[in-house]
Amino acid sequence: MKTSIKSSDKVAVPVIIALSIAVPVIVLVLMLLPERYNIFGADTMTFPLFHGVLNFLTAILLIIGYFFMTVQKYVEHRNTMIAAFGLSVVFLISYVLSKISNEPVPYGGEGILRNVYFFILITHIVLSAIIVPLVLFTMYRGLSGEYEKHAKIARWTFPIWLYVAITGVLVFLFMMPYY
Repeated sequence: MKTSIKSSDKVAVPVIIALSIAVPVIVLVLMLLPERYNIFGADTMTFPLFHGVLNFLTAILLIIGYFFMTVQKYVEHRNTMIAAFGLSVVFLISYVLSKISNEPVPYGGEGILRNVYFFILITHIVLSAIIVPLVLFTMYRGLSGEYEKHAKIARWTFPIWLYVAITGVLVFLFMMPYY
C-alpha cells in the first residue's frame, strides 16, 4: 500500500529536522565562545536559577499533561503540553542568552557526588539534543490531528522529556554552591 506524504509534511518535516540540527549546534558554538557579552548585566546565579525553575515547572506540566491524557481529557492534555512546550522554548532562548552572557562555571564537588553529577549531566546533555526532534514531531503530530502517530512517538518523548526536565533541576541543585 502506497502512503502519500501530506503537503504539510513537506514543509514541517524539513523544518523540524533543520531545527533539530541547528539547536544543538548553536548551543555548542555558544559554549565555545572565546568572549562573553553580559548584555543584561545578570548575576552568575540569575540564569541558572531561572532555568531550574523553568525545568521544574516543565516537569510538573508534563506530569499533569500525562494525567489528563490518561483520564481522556484531551483538550486539557493538549493545553498543558503546549504550556510545557512554551516553557521549554523560553528555557532554550534563556539558555542561549546565558551562554552568551556568562562564563561556564566548573563543578567543584568531589568523591561519589562528582561521579553522580557527571552521570546526570552527561545523560542530560545527550538526551537534551535527542528530545528536540522528539518534542517537535510529537507536537506536530498531535496538533495536526494525527493521533496514532502522535501516540506512538509520545511514548518515547514523554519519559525522555521528563528526564531532561528533572535532571535540569538536579544539575542546578548540584551546581548551586558554585555560582
